[in-house]
Amino acid sequence: MTILKKPEITKVIEILAEVYPEAECALVHENTFQLLITVVLSAQTTDKSVNQISPLLFERYPDAEALASARAADLENILKRIGMYRTKAKNIIALSQTLIDEFEGHVPKDYDLLIKLPGVGRKTANVVLSVGFGVPRIAVDTHVFRLANRIGLAAEKNVLDTELALMKAIPENLWIMTHHALIMHGRNVCGAQRPGCDGCALDKLCKKNGVERKK
Repeated sequence: MTILKKPEITKVIEILAEVYPEAECALVHENTFQLLITVVLSAQTTDKSVNQISPLLFERYPDAEALASARAADLENILKRIGMYRTKAKNIIALSQTLIDEFEGHVPKDYDLLIKLPGVGRKTANVVLSVGFGVPRIAVDTHVFRLANRIGLAAEKNVLDTELALMKAIPENLWIMTHHALIMHGRNVCGAQRPGCDGCALDKLCKKNGVERKK
């Protein structure tokens, strides 16, 4: 379900595309394996924090084979600057071993296979498919969930329903762009506690979904 009408949704997307023409994944990576690992590590942690530790991580463990053989203690020492680092260390070692055992070390281009990997949920799988393989998907993280329901692109109370509402409201060829643009808008303008409505390019269209204007 959405709040905005179709012409308004079209306008919102047009504005987002104009304001953020180069919107893309903020996680630094060189291949789909690195993308998968960084997205797993980014859960409940900022992309900036992951980008700070990933160069050393991939210098020591450049592929699934190397990471699968990593000692947990050594990996934890690299990851300790990010949240839930012990659990994440365990997950990416197990994930890498699964890639070797079942996929010859390669990341599968299949949603159902991706979500079976340790530490991989719906959002992570969608990011990997869209960014790594160009498959149209809308990954709903905290920014996308907040903005979609605040602006009126969706009117839902959970992540899955928000994703389904966005998929229905937005043309499929614009899913990836809209996902990245909403994230950038959430980081740059529309904060969780203090949305910067003054000067926001979407201000006249945004329904704010009960959120008060910034005074």
